[in-house]
Amino acid sequence: MTGRKVTVIPQKLSSITNSCDEQFKKRRTAAYARVSTDSDEQFTSYEAQIDYYTNFIKQRKDWEFVKVYSDEGISGTNTRHRDGFNEMIKDALNGKIDLIITKSISRFARNTVDTLTHVRDLKENGVEVFFEKENIYTFDSKGEVLLTIMSSLAQEESRSISENVTWGQRKRFADGKITLPYKQFLGYRKGKDDLPEIVPEEAEIVRLIYKRFIEGYSPISIAKYLTEQNIPTPSGKEKWSTSTVHSILKNEKYKGDARLQKTFTVDFLSKKQKVNEGEVPQYYVQNSHPAIIPPDEWELVQREFIRRKELKGRYRCTDPLSCRIVCEDCGSFYGSKTWHSNDKYRRVIWQCNSKYNNTICRTPSVDGNEIKEGFVKAVNTLTEIKEQIIDDCRTLLDVLCDTSELDSKLSSVLQEIEIITELTNRCIQENSVSAQNQEQFTRKYNELVSRYEKEKSKADKLNEEKECRRRKADEISAFMFKVKELDTREDFDVSLWLALIDVVTVHRDGKKTYKFLNGQEIEI
Repeated sequence: MTGRKVTVIPQKLSSITNSCDEQFKKRRTAAYARVSTDSDEQFTSYEAQIDYYTNFIKQRKDWEFVKVYSDEGISGTNTRHRDGFNEMIKDALNGKIDLIITKSISRFARNTVDTLTHVRDLKENGVEVFFEKENIYTFDSKGEVLLTIMSSLAQEESRSISENVTWGQRKRFADGKITLPYKQFLGYRKGKDDLPEIVPEEAEIVRLIYKRFIEGYSPISIAKYLTEQNIPTPSGKEKWSTSTVHSILKNEKYKGDARLQKTFTVDFLSKKQKVNEGEVPQYYVQNSHPAIIPPDEWELVQREFIRRKELKGRYRCTDPLSCRIVCEDCGSFYGSKTWHSNDKYRRVIWQCNSKYNNTICRTPSVDGNEIKEGFVKAVNTLTEIKEQIIDDCRTLLDVLCDTSELDSKLSSVLQEIEIITELTNRCIQENSVSAQNQEQFTRKYNELVSRYEKEKSKADKLNEEKECRRRKADEISAFMFKVKELDTREDFDVSLWLALIDVVTVHRDGKKTYKFLNGQEIEI
């Protein structure tokens, strides 16, 4: 038998440099630097990192300097929004880099998944990473094990920091300390003792927004007006969005209060924010800072929001009289119409929207000023009997606030729902552990679901009724507050109109009945 012969074929590429040993080839080397805040102290560290790695790479004869990639003021928990990091990875995978140097695993990423994913992608493409602090080369056989351990430690460190920050923030909330995103918050700046301070010129814009809403304008028309007037948005943009106006009108901070922790961070890795729907505590701080909008005016705007929402698509006017004047004959709202729009006899009148679509409608058109003058007369009449009105309101509030009967019914319904839920779970469990007639199981299951839906519907209606009572009680409380301050008037006040009036009914003979929010009716 012929003797076995083994021939050794020597390696051509270095396991370290991944280059040919026959001729010396410099490794194209880049560095990555990052600091995670925008503070002045970190700026020095940021500049120092870039300078250090530039000199460090250029001093090595076997390295060819490519670039120092960097991110400033960016968190390391997720690499998605790190432009410098992502550019470096892209260049490396495109064959422009052989070696990447970074200070530590925590500078590279504090997310274990991101760290390992990028390191493996780079390794498959012949790119090595050197973590200076941990002294880990990813081409080293022990590198992956050490990297996994160190990345996990870095991730836990990030988790600990996040939890400490969250605890600190919630402690501030519990103590009633507030902060605002001043760069994008109209009307306030950071003042003494870190408390919000009013910016007079910006506060005028906020007041203008509230004034126009009270006058009947919608958020979309207010946004259009502000854009046309070349008034910059809170973030300095030229064009206003409806959502920005809506947010300003709904934000309780403009009346000097603050609801804290409206949103919260779901987890420290994704940094995803979620609207707080009861998952974590909220804190409401009254009189936390100076108000731009008086509290009663702010509450008036919130009630007007609810009224317009309940009217749905019927509210289309830019006038406080809109959807307040009612036809006696058909019950439709009056709408504004312009007569002689192109000549000197131009006049805006109000008439029933169904006047020409309903044969029974015989109510006359009315002038807007006539409605306003009648309102002034009705208010003056109300002033004469305001003590009686206030007593009646107190009685009405006692009725509205007494929800004991509703609470008792709701408690019974919720108990029934709990029982049905338990029966349903038991039914499903029994079917999963033992053989049963599936037709009988389906019938029983569907009956339980049907019972649940009926009880759930009852609970929803009871909760809705309680909410309606609460809103009506708030409305009557505000009405009482206004009535207490009433005195004889000569001019129409739009805020008073919105705070007191329910509807004005126009009769065939031209008379008008002013119905106030407490149910009081005065005919003019």
